[in-house]
Amino acid sequence: MFSIFKQEARGLATSPASSSTQDLGTNGGEGLDSNSSEKTDKEPVNVYGLGDPAAKFSQMSPYLSSRGSIIKCFRDAAEEGYKAYHLDEYDEDKNPKGIINFGTSENKLCFDLLSSRLNQRDMHHIEPPMLQYPNWKGHMWLRDEVAQFLSYYCKAPVPLKPENVVVVNGCASLFSALATVLCDPGEAFLISSPYYGAITQHVYLYGNVRLVYAHLDSRVTGMDSRPFQLTVKKLEIALLGAKSEGINVKGLVLINPQNPLGDIYSQEQLQEYLEFAKRHELHVIVDEVYMLSVFDESAMFQSVLGMDSLPDPQRTHVIWGTSKDFGISGFRFGTLYTENQDVANAVASLGCLHGICGTVQYQMAQLLRDRDWINQVYLSENHARLRAAHAYITEELETLNIPFLRTKAGFFIWIDLRKTPLRRSSPYGTVS
Repeated sequence: MFSIFKQEARGLATSPASSSTQDLGTNGGEGLDSNSSEKTDKEPVNVYGLGDPAAKFSQMSPYLSSRGSIIKCFRDAAEEGYKAYHLDEYDEDKNPKGIINFGTSENKLCFDLLSSRLNQRDMHHIEPPMLQYPNWKGHMWLRDEVAQFLSYYCKAPVPLKPENVVVVNGCASLFSALATVLCDPGEAFLISSPYYGAITQHVYLYGNVRLVYAHLDSRVTGMDSRPFQLTVKKLEIALLGAKSEGINVKGLVLINPQNPLGDIYSQEQLQEYLEFAKRHELHVIVDEVYMLSVFDESAMFQSVLGMDSLPDPQRTHVIWGTSKDFGISGFRFGTLYTENQDVANAVASLGCLHGICGTVQYQMAQLLRDRDWINQVYLSENHARLRAAHAYITEELETLNIPFLRTKAGFFIWIDLRKTPLRRSSPYGTVS
């Protein structure tokens, strides 16, 4: 839905496979084709890009500031796609040639489970504090449940502290808030590409913060041992390139499990990325919103909060929410965990714009504390349904000879349709 920004970046990698799946095999998507291994000695000419959303906007509203006009254009870009989609939605029987939405990351596979749980009697309760102005960090009883929940599922070596928790209405709000309090206008975050495109909007809305892209290659170059591999060398090159253009980079964004590639970073990789950030005095925003959506039984997820020690805990900030892992994006719940109280309090100051109503906070506390239901009912079934959906999609892709990258977590499958004329409409490419 963010096609208007496809050409926003300059200094992009010139390698023909820099943002594609050119050399992905179709035999399960796990390997490269027979010729790709011969390309390991050649590195891309440029492996970084600099995002500038404002560069593509020429139409300014006479009623808005220049910043307001740009903000409006973000919505216009999204609405253009959604409008076309809703006017011609795909339906297997009624509209088989209609449009399929590949752009919205939602898990609708477990609505029956969530609906049943959220309609139980213990979810419906009102008391005076829920109807009054809360602490903008969130009610303490909710923050306590969040700390216990994250301590358990992130396998924290010591219990996490509720005073380090801030809750707001979604992780998008957290990205906007963190960009605003960590960066000055015109500064940037470093992020690997491809990435969840809405982050461009989230960090720009309030803070006028840009993104510097470290491009991941579908080929195995001299910097890789596998496709789409994020290495410290790529981060160093992107950081140096941004500095050469006068851009001050203030932080690194890590998405783990990665969206949209579904890759899972090992503890060794996380340690390398965090040490890189410490060397350059960068904040690290670790987005772990898919941590409970690892459906590959052989995969091991390592949360940053589960590491024995962090290279720079005062500059490491973890966000998580329920939109992805619990499939309740309409609840608008996101949480930040940071040991840096300056950052926590600055983000909390924006809670007056991004707070969560008291009744929803109560429901979230009830949901997060119900460990028996989560472990015995929800997670096992959600993983089974995600695996089944993934298997269905990948089998069809193999039948159609469409290259793809096999994923281990999340809702997306990275596919290459450039050389594949689709003969029939199908929901290929996403398991949501």
